Amino acid sequence: MDTVTTIARVRERVRGWHAEGLRVAFVPTMGNLHAGHMSLIEAAREHGDRFVASIFVNPMQFGPNEDFAHYPRTPREDERMLAAAGCDLMFMPDVVEIYPNGPENAARVEVPMLSHILDGEFRPGHFQGVATVVTKLFNIVMPDAAVFGEKDFQQLAVIRRMVADLCLPVAVIGAATLREADGLAMSSRNQYLSAAERGVAPLLHRLLQAARQRLLAGAAEQTVEAEGLAALSAAGFRPDYFAVRDARDLHPAQAHTRELVVLVAARLGKARLIDNLRVTR
Repeated sequence: MDTVTTIARVRERVRGWHAEGLRVAFVPTMGNLHAGHMSLIEAAREHGDRFVASIFVNPMQFGPNEDFAHYPRTPREDERMLAAAGCDLMFMPDVVEIYPNGPENAARVEVPMLSHILDGEFRPGHFQGVATVVTKLFNIVMPDAAVFGEKDFQQLAVIRRMVADLCLPVAVIGAATLREADGLAMSSRNQYLSAAERGVAPLLHRLLQAARQRLLAGAAEQTVEAEGLAALSAAGFRPDYFAVRDARDLHPAQAHTRELVVLVAARLGKARLIDNLRVTR
């Protein structure tokens, strides 16, 4: 695996692969990799002949009171894990390479509506930062396919809408959430949990499973949402939302909606955890 830090080097390598008729699959990450990220690389194998991963902690998607400065960075371990997973090229730029005029002065990509609900309500500007950096990375890497985890369900929806609206020639692939044995979705932010909090955190997934059973039994969406919020608060979480939405566009679910997704975001100690579960009824 080659590790490069400049846009020019990435484009040179990818142009060479495309000239050989090879398909390029891309997995963008913020580093501090774990088994969940490796599952994205495995998913990418089905969609390309060569594999590129980026490691870039994007300042534009962090709010003023969020953890950009302290976000865990483990570049050498990340490099080892990606090489072991069969990645061909690791792109690890610094902030100046991606935002030569500074993030505050960069052109921005906005995906209306989807960016301002759920996580967008509690993290203003977050999805604008995500859409901007992913657009830039797509224009740098020029992949045929890009793989994103379904744990970040709203992010995946934003990126799919952005790709469709901007007519970008990239197939966006969603990869299933990888979980710990007790059901907790793998996340870099799980390391912020204390031992006691780690014992409580799997309740998120159990509440999603309970919500699915309640919806399948005919419970109203608003009732399921209220029950989820109450259970989170009772367990010591500080919930941002527990929402039942139309899986196609994240609009509030209606009685006739068949494809649902239940999404949750809640704080536990220093960690903000998110998860979701699809429901077909």
